[in-house]
Amino acid sequence: MHPNMIWQEIHLRRATLSLIALAFTAITLMPQSTFAAPLLRCKIEQSGATFIVESSPRLDPYGVASVAINKNFRFKAVVVGNEQKIAYVKIYAYDMGKRQAILLHEAKYLAPLVQTAQAAELAPFQLTGLHYLYSPDLNREMQYGCSLIESPAK
Repeated sequence: MHPNMIWQEIHLRRATLSLIALAFTAITLMPQSTFAAPLLRCKIEQSGATFIVESSPRLDPYGVASVAINKNFRFKAVVVGNEQKIAYVKIYAYDMGKRQAILLHEAKYLAPLVQTAQAAELAPFQLTGLHYLYSPDLNREMQYGCSLIESPAK
């Protein structure tokens, strides 16, 4: 091999390694908000009041607390998985009976797809559709719908 060809090969390899190092540095220095995490956003309406409940992915479903809705209902949304993959979403709705909470509704969505926030605006409640629930005692109504979206950049 000619000496000039050897030097050309060395310079080509150095340039390649420099480009790889530069690309790796650029990727590692990107802000974390570039990679959007999934977020379950539920809109609940009851007696003229609107509530927004948001849930992020977690590995332990038992640590999620339910949310009081006008002292008439309770709502619980659980997202099990991590930022890369959601295993399932479970939603629970309870009526606040005279002695205890009574489960009215439970839904499970396996491996749901995440949509962009812009798509969720065009098609709200893409995950669940709109649900109407009724209290057995006082004929109260609660409505809810949820979307699984990319969380907005912080």
